[in-house]
Amino acid sequence: MSTETAATAAQVAAPSPVEWAEARSRVYEAGLAAALPAVDRPLADADGHTLAEPLTTRTDLPAFPTSSVDGWAVRGDGPWQVVGRVLAGHTPPPLTSDGSTVEIATGAMVPAGSTAILRIEESTRTADGRVAGTPRPMAEWREPGEEAYAGEELLPAGTPVDPALIGLAASCGYDSLRVRRQPRAALLVFGDELLTSGLPGAGRVRDALGPAVPAWLRRYGCQVHPADVVGPVADTLSAHVAALRGALADADLVCTTGGTMHGPVDHLHPALAALGADYVVNTVAVRPGFPMLLARLVDGDGRVRFVAGLPGNPQSAVVALVSLVAPLLAGLQGRPMPMLPQATLAEPIPGRGDHTHLALVRFDRAAGTAHPLRHAGSAMLRGLAGADGFAVIRPGTSGEVGDRVPVVPLPLSPGERAQ
Repeated sequence: MSTETAATAAQVAAPSPVEWAEARSRVYEAGLAAALPAVDRPLADADGHTLAEPLTTRTDLPAFPTSSVDGWAVRGDGPWQVVGRVLAGHTPPPLTSDGSTVEIATGAMVPAGSTAILRIEESTRTADGRVAGTPRPMAEWREPGEEAYAGEELLPAGTPVDPALIGLAASCGYDSLRVRRQPRAALLVFGDELLTSGLPGAGRVRDALGPAVPAWLRRYGCQVHPADVVGPVADTLSAHVAALRGALADADLVCTTGGTMHGPVDHLHPALAALGADYVVNTVAVRPGFPMLLARLVDGDGRVRFVAGLPGNPQSAVVALVSLVAPLLAGLQGRPMPMLPQATLAEPIPGRGDHTHLALVRFDRAAGTAHPLRHAGSAMLRGLAGADGFAVIRPGTSGEVGDRVPVVPLPLSPGERAQ
């Protein structure tokens, strides 16, 4: 198909919008069907990836009886004759005689034959050098398998790898993990009216999405290199096709900003047609942000890549990120579909007719309530800068004080655990 023919074909009437919850489901399934291949990563390089197979124990945890305290491993009744010392990292000989003891360090292997451990601070020495005291009734050591038995599944496939998981894997004896790699993403910024520096004016506005979207994508687990952010791309069909083709050469996901409608300089649809893309979702019944889309391209070798068309208005673009990009990336990484927590509305939120309304809110976590924010227009960023997420107001409803509604959390900073 020629570029001109593709452009003509793309100018047909827009399809009926997909219901918001259905759109999330579609893009997640599309991502899961194209889940990234599994690779082996050393523990030091696994942070931010996703388990491609369950994490199971390779040995009992702990693997041997381990002292929980500094003290004395004793056999029988006291006072006890000191016959040695046990430090962590050594295999001690057994205690074979009642009335004997060895000094033991926290984390050291408990000698076979021990009947109790006496804490160092609760012991005394007799005149002839023996150890006296009363061990506590509860055992002061960890039994083999107390935390987990060999072969037990600790975490399922699809779990994000974080420092806690890495530490657990190391304790199980892993040197590397089988993971799905982080998706690589690129961003194309469309719009001749955009400035990349300086003050807006004379009909031109600052590009707010070029600096912001890569940071959102990283919070969703993507790799985005500086060279992967391109724009503003000229408002011509040939420039759009060339930019998309270049970005798709290396990226698993290309996000674009603007051009998702069918105006005189909206070239995304005809560019996708020229590249042979098919739509997973083409417009969503949600406000703000309804002219969002997700398209899929399949190479001759079966490699699948995606293009997420984000509206040009900044808040609408973020709505598209949480609505389409977040579920897609979860699928690509083999993670579960992001579940939506619930919150109680502290103030009313109007509905949007037959569209889902995603309303910016701030969470009061102590009270479990969501508070709508001002400055929430689709072109505004002030409200978004103070928001924790979006309250979901279902089609044909409005949100009243006290209603329990789903909320879509915004991704947290890299130093915080993802919701």
